[in-house]
Amino acid sequence: MDLFDIDDTQRMSREQAAAKLRTLADALAKNNSVEFHRAGRQITVHIPDQVNLKVEVELGDEGENELEVELTW
Repeated sequence: MDLFDIDDTQRMSREQAAAKLRTLADALAKNNSVEFHRAGRQITVHIPDQVNLKVEVELGDEGENELEVELTW
């Protein structure tokens, strides 16, 4: 299987990040696929009805914290 990887980090406000997550959540709830647009390409990811949801929180000593949400199937 060929690997296609999008790793896109953007700095934005908490409210903007929440809006992006809402858009993704709405797409997951309404469709069986999600579309991504990068560098002039459109990628469609087909999502099955059942997925695994993983939420991971890492709290660092220097105030560098991470909240990671992962869907797998």
